[in-house]
Amino acid sequence: MEFLVDGVPRGIEITALVIAGWTGRDKAAVEHHIAELAAIGVKRPRAIPCFYRLGANLLTTAPEVDVVGEDSSGEVEFVLVAAPDAMYVGVGSDHTDRKVEAYGVTVSKQMCPKPVGRELWRFTDVEAHWDRLVLCSHVTRQGKRRLYQEGAVSGMLAPRDLLARLADSGARLSPGAAMFCGTLAVQGEIGGGERFEIELHDPLNKRSLRHAYATRSLTIAD
Repeated sequence: MEFLVDGVPRGIEITALVIAGWTGRDKAAVEHHIAELAAIGVKRPRAIPCFYRLGANLLTTAPEVDVVGEDSSGEVEFVLVAAPDAMYVGVGSDHTDRKVEAYGVTVSKQMCPKPVGRELWRFTDVEAHWDRLVLCSHVTRQGKRRLYQEGAVSGMLAPRDLLARLADSGARLSPGAAMFCGTLAVQGEIGGGERFEIELHDPLNKRSLRHAYATRSLTIAD
């Protein structure tokens, strides 16, 4: 895939994709998100955090993605991208089919594209003030745009802690791998729309990583 680092095009071949779930530092907040998903039928995870391995072909920077039916929605997440020379940070959306999630989390995640922004930051440029970074998302549903998620990344495990836990699970983020690193509770009900906007903001350096995409619903044939 072609990304931008400091405004310069940078090709990074992505050969592996991991979705980290239940990554909150605050156990109460994690339980809140588990309860949110339980309300729509999603079973409690067997381990916290957990790691889902998906096809790398799901990653996309396209401004429009195809989804099946009307039951999918996005989640803003910071994304770690491992390249041969360094670790980079991006912003992405773990778009997931919520109806399918009720009976199979991995299946629900595998059946949806994983939008990611083209621009990346070097992890070393933000590591020292990591907890000051802020994630937010907006959803447009039936023409009405509203804030969907907002909060500091300090609500989730820090990257090095998360990578250590990934190693404990028997894997590691090798060059060519990307990992979505967990999300925030939503404001209001979980649900999708015709457009989703995501942002990772760095208040110290006064800059943001942004991406937006529209969803095109494919008709389910009888």
